[in-house]
This record gives sequence, C-alpha cells and structure tokens, in this order.
Amino acid sequence: MRLYDCDHCGQPIHFDNRDCMNCGYRLAFVPATLAMHALQPVDGEEIWSLVARPEHKVRLCANAGMDICNWTVLADDPNPFCPACRHNRLVPDASAEEGLTQWRRISQAQRHLFYSLLKWNLPRINRDEDPAGGLVFDFLVDEMQPDGTLKAAMTGHENGLIAIRAAEADDVTREQIRVSMNEPYRTLLGHFRHETGHYIWDKMVRDGGRLDEFRAVFGDETLDYGEALKRNYEQGPPPNWQDFFISTYASSHPWEDFAETFAHYIHIVDTLETARSYGMSVEPRRHEELSTEIDFNPYSAHDAEQLVSAWIPFSLALNSVHRSMGVPDLYPFILTPAVTTKLQFVHDLVLRR
Repeated sequence: MRLYDCDHCGQPIHFDNRDCMNCGYRLAFVPATLAMHALQPVDGEEIWSLVARPEHKVRLCANAGMDICNWTVLADDPNPFCPACRHNRLVPDASAEEGLTQWRRISQAQRHLFYSLLKWNLPRINRDEDPAGGLVFDFLVDEMQPDGTLKAAMTGHENGLIAIRAAEADDVTREQIRVSMNEPYRTLLGHFRHETGHYIWDKMVRDGGRLDEFRAVFGDETLDYGEALKRNYEQGPPPNWQDFFISTYASSHPWEDFAETFAHYIHIVDTLETARSYGMSVEPRRHEELSTEIDFNPYSAHDAEQLVSAWIPFSLALNSVHRSMGVPDLYPFILTPAVTTKLQFVHDLVLRR
C-alpha cells in the first residue's frame, strides 16, 4: 500500500485516513483513480469534488457515516455503497459497540483486499450479475446454544460466498485460535486474501480454461477434498512439506495450496509496494547477497522471481527487526523454488487481466 499526498497541502497521508491532520480537509479513497484524495463539499455534504480535479464529483460510501468506510462512489452511481462494501450481505450489528468495532476492523481488511483486486482488475462480479456464483461476503457472529455453549461461526468459501467469523476481529480471540492451531500467522487480511483466492480459482482457473496448467503446478484438484482435510488434521503435513508448500495447510489439497499461494502473492506485492513508497532498501555491510532495492512497481513485476529476489532479503531484515523488539517474525515462511513456481502461476494469472 503506497504512501499518498494530500491534494490540498502536500502532507503525507495514508490509505485509512479520514482527515488531513495538517490542513483539515476531508480525505477519501477514490476507486476510479486508485488513490487517496482531499475533498471539498459541492452540495452540502452529499456531493464532493476532488480538490485536485474539481470536475470529478463523488459521494461518500453509505458506510462512511459510522466511520466504517473511507471510500467513495461516483456522484451519478445509483449504488450507495463503494466497490468493496457493495459485496457485503450480512454484517455485524452496528448498534452494539462490539459489533461496530468488529465491522470497522473487518472493513479495513476488506478494503485492503479490494485495493489489490482493483489494481489488477480481477473478477469481482456481484450477486446481482451472477446469482449463483457472484462475490458476496457474510460476516458471521457466534451463536449461543440452548445448553449455554458457544457455537463459533466458520470462515470459508463456497461458490463465491465468503464467510468471515466476525469474532476474529478481536485480537485476543484470533490469537487464541492461532496458538491452538499452531499457526505462525493469522490475520483478518490473511483470511480475506485466502478465501478470495478460492473465488479467483473458480473464475480464472476452473471457468477460465486453465485446469491443465493448474494441475501441472499444483496437482489434481479432483482428489476428495473432505478426506484430504481430514487426513491433514489427523496426520499433519507430509515430512518434507516445506520443500513444496508455503504452509502446512497448503499441503492439504491443491485448492488450499492455490488459495494460500494467492494470499502470499498479494502479501508480498502489497508489502513491497509499501516499501517502495517509503524508499526502503536493504544494504547489510559485508553481505551483498542480502542486499535489495525495491526500485520497480511490484504490481507490474516482470515475474515472480523479481518479486522473490526483492522479498527474501527485505523480509529477512524485517524479521530481524521484529526479533530485536522481542516479537515474532513478520514473515515466518520459506520461499523455495517449488513455491516460487506456484507464485509464478499466480503472477501469470493476475497479469493476464
């Protein structure tokens, strides 16, 4: 996620900002330009114009009123919701403080996902256009059973429907799950990117006529999915899983392998874009092999090798900084040649758009 400048005063601003701390202008993300902009009201506070482009008129997303979203829609768009929020079906109860807090955190992660989908122009057909397989999100709350036990909502994907457990917006809950499942990494944004990977597989691999290419890299997805997951949970990953997979879960089935790889591809690209925006480079003394300079646009990289060559030394440096602060590695994963080949498949897939 790159750094932006306020159109009015030039102050550095960020993707999630609502107001410029320097000049006080209202800020919002404009999907049509894929950038943050300073706004000025045109008609009360219903219609706004971009300070840098007065002829460009927008409305704030209908979820802006509760400080859930800072995106916009074109002034003449009949849909009151922005390109991200319009895919939501079930949301937390905003009348309760807990629900509102969950929804704000969920929306933040969702908008980061949609930034990447928009950058690459990836499929995001809604249920109005495709009732059976359009992209739609349900943010599910846990249910209290008659016997007093809690039934946790499940995160998953099925035919374009992505369910996210709202309780995972709570840091304590999510960390407890991460530890209980022995996972090195677990975030809301990771859930969004992983589950959307399943949707992308449906639209761009299965329906896109690329199954043979997929199977040559990831394996046969016709293997029984339920049995594969059961075997993974009962027996764990194969002994040499790190040589071929980005995570233990990726080793369970080709579908999960693709979703995990897709998520990591976005992790890498979006983080490198942030590093490039800040002018970051890594030049350890006496270790030129660990040097890197992010002097290219990661969203239009030549190939996966260009991304990996920059990412490995950069992530090693970030992990070292984290260890110096006494916190876990930021990126506790290994990018082997086999994983890079899978990242290349995803790279070719998204750039074909």
